[in-house]
Formats: sequence, structure tokens, C-alpha cells
Amino acid sequence: MMEENRSTAFLAALLYGAAAITDLFDGYLARRSGQVTVIGKFLDPLADKLMVVSILITLLHMKRIDLWIVALILAREFTITGLRAIASTEGMVIQARELGKQKTAFQMVGLAGLLLHFPYLVNFGFAESRIDFHRCGLIFLLISLFFSLASAVDYFIEFFREMRKARRAKR
Repeated sequence: MMEENRSTAFLAALLYGAAAITDLFDGYLARRSGQVTVIGKFLDPLADKLMVVSILITLLHMKRIDLWIVALILAREFTITGLRAIASTEGMVIQARELGKQKTAFQMVGLAGLLLHFPYLVNFGFAESRIDFHRCGLIFLLISLFFSLASAVDYFIEFFREMRKARRAKR
């Protein structure tokens, strides 16, 4: 990632894309075969966060992304990870929810665009167009930021709903 040329940018995006696709495939297989585990529900999002955080920090260092975007994304990720940890001490597992999945999809595409970074001439078969992947990546990342904040609110609502249920059950 630290090399500023098209070849290494493409390779970085390709490796990231491969990691993202294998993560999606792993989750799909676990659900399909009924092998979803409590530890998997906790560790899979944590591994995703580690990959995203490392890419964001590197993109920040390379001046491909603004600090405020990274700060908001990191704040959300640490907050939700903390919330999940608190929930687990109460015997609850807060799974990924729909808004969080949408956030992840837009974030994956956005980060891939920011990794590609350079404008490329893309042939669509019927037309060619020059696409600025940095700009596209930033747009997708900003959309993911909206879903990120909305999903954080959703997680907190679910957390407090589950806490109320747990308190009622103890009575």
C-alpha cells in the first residue's frame, strides 16, 4: 500500500478484495452449514475491524483520507466492540444487524476504491470511461459512514432492549 503507483495500488486492492470475499464466503458457509458459534459471532467482526482499521490508518498516513472520517469510523467501531463485550458479560450476543451489514458493504467498496486510488480507463464493452477510483471510494466510504452511525444507534437500541428483557427475566 505504501508504494505510490498503479501496480501496487491494484495489488493492494486485489488482496483486500480477496480477503473481503473470503470473509463473506466464510460467513455464508457457516450459516448454511449451521456452524455459527458464539465465538465466531464475536471474532469475525473483530477480525474485520482489525483489517479495516489497519487500512484506514495507512490511508490516513498516505493522505488519501481525512482524519475526521477515520476518527468517526474508529469511534463507532470501538464503541460497538465495547458494547458487544459488555453484552457478552451479561450473557447476550449482539449479532451483526442489517444496517451494520449495509455499512460493511459500502465500506468494503469504498476502501477498495481508495486503495485503487488512481483514475483508470474502464472498458464497459459498449463504452469506455475514465473512472476516478479515489473519488468513487470516498463517496462509498461517506455513504458507509452514514450507515455506520445509523447502525451504532440501532445496536444501542437493541442492547438496551435486551438488557430490559434480561432484567424482567430475573424478577
